[in-house]
Amino acid sequence: MGKLGMTEIIVILLIVVLLFGGKKIPELMKGIGKGMKEFKDAKDGVDNTNTNVEKKKD
Repeated sequence: MGKLGMTEIIVILLIVVLLFGGKKIPELMKGIGKGMKEFKDAKDGVDNTNTNVEKKKD
């Protein structure tokens, strides 16, 4: 198996556009990005459930 060339990438992108349409692609990419971020945070052990924690005042 070789590397993907420019022609193969263009064909894959055309297939994606045909399958999902131009309006759905940004939504699809946003979902993929959010999923990747959540996976990375879970892998690193980051817990974002307490994002609204108040700071102590001295």
